[in-house]
Amino acid sequence: MSDFTSNFWSVYVTAVTVIGIVACLFLLWFSGKAKAMTANDNTTGHVWDGDLREMNNPLPRWWVGLFVITIVFAGVYLAFYPGLGNSAGKLGWTSTGQLQAEIAKGEADIAPIYARFDGMTPEDMAKDPQAHAIGERLFMNNCSQCHGSDAHGSKGFPNLTDADWLHGGTPDKIIETLNQGRIGQMPPMAAAVGTAEDVKNVANYVLSLSGSPNDSVRAALGKPKFAACAACHGADGKGNQALGAPNLTDDIWLHGYGENAIINMVNNGKVNQMPAQAQKLSPAQIKVLASYVWGFSNTGAAK
Repeated sequence: MSDFTSNFWSVYVTAVTVIGIVACLFLLWFSGKAKAMTANDNTTGHVWDGDLREMNNPLPRWWVGLFVITIVFAGVYLAFYPGLGNSAGKLGWTSTGQLQAEIAKGEADIAPIYARFDGMTPEDMAKDPQAHAIGERLFMNNCSQCHGSDAHGSKGFPNLTDADWLHGGTPDKIIETLNQGRIGQMPPMAAAVGTAEDVKNVANYVLSLSGSPNDSVRAALGKPKFAACAACHGADGKGNQALGAPNLTDDIWLHGYGENAIINMVNNGKVNQMPAQAQKLSPAQIKVLASYVWGFSNTGAAK
């Protein structure tokens, strides 16, 4: 109820809850006191199939007892737990508090396992069978949805096994990425490059940087126009890890390969987001996961 800015809904929920319980009590009392019009044989006069008659017997005591127990239980529950608007109940229980307590218990239970890795370097952890197994589970649960179970990624999602890093591939940089997440933004550059022909020429020049098939005449015309892109990708097209700008000379294409894909990128730009994991994983888990990911692109570190 804390999402609301007034007490109206709190009062409303409280009123509905209390009225509902009181109504149940009244109905139970009324049904026990009310007398139906019956014949001398205690039937109501309703007959089905010729000889099936409706009797006017009182409710079974066990059924009435269960009804009373549920009402009493409701009262006790509402006294101890939240249910009456803004009232927190005598126990002060909240779902958030329970979740935090369970997370704390889980972290305490696994702390001895992760304590073993405190003094280990990322390189050592990447080779350690137990750390590798834990890292694999963490990766499968938190990373494989985007990067794939084999970490080879897909269009728009980086391949973590090829040693090509937008923001740097050291263990510290991977930890930073996991903790903070990343937002990669390529702004639309068509206006800065020039005409549609200029954009096409730049696309061919970009292809030439990695030795990919291109129109050499257009590539030569596009080279001067590439100056609009050099602020991020560098004059040589080798990118800038401080900005997360891709290296255009390595023939690795995150969002698609070819002239049309590059033209589309220049015209429309692209925004990519890697979500931060610091709220989901503990520092110890992130350290193990970073070592596991680091091992993908370092020979012999991860099998």
